[in-house]
Amino acid sequence: MENLSEILGKKEIPINTSGENTDTWYGGKPEVFVAGVQSVNDCTVCHGTKFIHPLLASGEPDYSRLEPCGCTRKDIDNRKAARLQAISNLGSLSKLTFDNLLPSGRNDDAVSQKLFQLALDEIRKFAENPQGWIILAGPVGSGKTHLASAVANYRISLGHPAFYITAGELLDHLRSAFSPNSEVGYDELFEQIKESPLLLLDNLNYSATTAWSKGKLDQILEHRFNGRLPTLITTSMAIEEFGNDYAGHIYDTEVSKVLILKKESSSLQSLDSLDLELLKNMKFANFDAKRLSLPDEVRKNLEQAFNIARDFARVPQGWLIFEGLNGCGKTHLAAAIANQLRETGKEVLFIVVPDLLDHLRSSFAPESRISYDALFEKIKKMPILVLDDFGEHAATPWAQEKLYQLMNYRYNARLATVMTTCLNLEEIENRVSSRMVDPSISLVFNIIAPDYRGDIKTSRVVRSRPRPKN
Repeated sequence: MENLSEILGKKEIPINTSGENTDTWYGGKPEVFVAGVQSVNDCTVCHGTKFIHPLLASGEPDYSRLEPCGCTRKDIDNRKAARLQAISNLGSLSKLTFDNLLPSGRNDDAVSQKLFQLALDEIRKFAENPQGWIILAGPVGSGKTHLASAVANYRISLGHPAFYITAGELLDHLRSAFSPNSEVGYDELFEQIKESPLLLLDNLNYSATTAWSKGKLDQILEHRFNGRLPTLITTSMAIEEFGNDYAGHIYDTEVSKVLILKKESSSLQSLDSLDLELLKNMKFANFDAKRLSLPDEVRKNLEQAFNIARDFARVPQGWLIFEGLNGCGKTHLAAAIANQLRETGKEVLFIVVPDLLDHLRSSFAPESRISYDALFEKIKKMPILVLDDFGEHAATPWAQEKLYQLMNYRYNARLATVMTTCLNLEEIENRVSSRMVDPSISLVFNIIAPDYRGDIKTSRVVRSRPRPKN
């Protein structure tokens, strides 16, 4: 902003006075009010000078002070808005406002439209009074950038500063600030972003960052969270992919609000095999527990397995483990349990164990968008977990360790778990099998029926370890 000496240097201030009391006083007709530009006397108060002397309490002009004339207010507001727009870093995004925003978003499905409308209501409240954090999550093209830009443009229209930047652009600027030729010092830029009255950080994606980049972002976000500085973050990542570092920040309801623009399959949902057509149709109603081609002993064994599974579905407690050959019906019974529980509103996850281990391995890859810790924690703590094909894949020490960690947690927490395996318990790693045979929590049942797809006969004997009723 120009100081008084600069203003006076551009103006010729006449000494003529007027006796008229207008609460603002200026009576002269200056020849020049802006250097090099002739005066246009289109204002009856300042006669084109743009400034006036305010009146003292006595009604006399205060010659020691200058104030902008009322005719310049609009011009000043426009220049202020232009300055705020320039420092906002919005560029072409200055055209994205609430007025040209589709109120239901860009998605056709009713669920996504409802989510967008709910998010828009919260974003408008934030724009009126920015406090705390907003985390806006949704896929590419869901309207996140438009909403963030609309907030910035609205605040600027009210005369308040706002700073918009994409996470990628921010990191590029910080890297370039280390250059000797940089016009802006690293510390200056870093502090400017950390302390911005309102920061709009677009397209935050931790999976694409290096350790250095993540460290810089962490410093900025940690500072703003601790200082409760208004911040709006947009991301195409699933919220659970942020991992444990920011779980406390994101889920702190006193500071943060998480707004989802469109429901997408999470990494956990992509692991759930129960949505596959074959498994989805495996119900108790279509399980053939009375295969007439089977010997009586085997048929009775299959009927017993059916009843045990149905009882567990009614009251899912402890562990239920089905042993048996491929095709004996153990996966059908496990899927029937999961389907019935899900139909009654219970939270249940059906996972094929080799798929689980592959998923966990892939989460270690540098390009992975999945947080290993967050995914593993959710699986460990799932209220009801079905693990299909347990054991055959666990040949490596790493796989054995992961399965032990999973089973040990669920054992100690007494979480309902169903397992199917083609192995005898003696073939399963001892740390896990010792928990499977604990009669205080577990029931192990060996299905001796042959493979119904090829009628392969079994040589196994009936072996059941009952779980005492509590």
